[in-house]
Amino acid sequence: MKHYKTLSAFLDFMQLPRPEHPMLSVMVAKGDEFLPCPRESSPPISTDCYSISLKKIMHGELNYGRTKYDFTNGALIFIAPRQVLQWDSSFIFDQKGFSINFHEDFLKGTDLAQQIKKYNFFSYAANEALHLSPKEEKQIESIVENIESEYQNNQDAFSKDIIISQLDTLLKYANRFYERQFLNRKELSHSLLEHFNQELDRYFESGQLQEKGIPSIEQLAEKMSVSQRYLSDTLKKETGKTTTEHLQLRLIDEAKNVLLQPNKSIAEVAYELGFEYPPYFSRLFKKKAGISPTEYREKYKLN
Repeated sequence: MKHYKTLSAFLDFMQLPRPEHPMLSVMVAKGDEFLPCPRESSPPISTDCYSISLKKIMHGELNYGRTKYDFTNGALIFIAPRQVLQWDSSFIFDQKGFSINFHEDFLKGTDLAQQIKKYNFFSYAANEALHLSPKEEKQIESIVENIESEYQNNQDAFSKDIIISQLDTLLKYANRFYERQFLNRKELSHSLLEHFNQELDRYFESGQLQEKGIPSIEQLAEKMSVSQRYLSDTLKKETGKTTTEHLQLRLIDEAKNVLLQPNKSIAEVAYELGFEYPPYFSRLFKKKAGISPTEYREKYKLN
């Protein structure tokens, strides 16, 4: 995999115009103008840059992390530094829209340098981008026009602060739109929870719990072809519980069954459920069930 440390090197590889600023590139298609197309195909690459683009894929697929982006209706894509990108020769996008690329060092010394890391949409590898309504698209385009105007015309002592402020505003709107997108996806959230539980069923029934221990959220998310963060965010918004909480509750349910089997010590039950340390299992059980494993066994033991 090739990694590009500078914005200019990345744009050269993409066969895109050199930037006006060494750490910032803004390209906007207006009227009869078109955005330049990237090179025909790409091996896996990564950069030290952030990218915010509005595009509609006409043909082909853009691989981002382990999954593929869906741009069927035109959407915003957010790419963070060191995320892996790849596309093949069939990849074609509508050349209308905009593309903003900036090196992570462009944000150094600003509040946005830390705030941008809190926006989950930069870390998603969840085969969909942010789909915008026509009204939302106009709001975003209006902000981008302000950024482009500052980028093209006023490279003075105030330019960077103004551009940073506009980027901050753009990301806050994007965050609002992502919240809306989550709220409108209850059916997907429900199916995501079902899928999560199915993956746990397969893991438990195959004996991997005893063999490999408790699965990590990253392992489960990878099996589901979504990112760990996307999975947890979606389940949290729909159910009020994170993936870790869902996993813990499922383990406690399994523990309740095993505890009622005769001739097994609490330590043996803990090891069977993948816990390396029985005291941790006992603490978690009491926290989730309200009573200790021993108390549960005494209360519900079979006569």
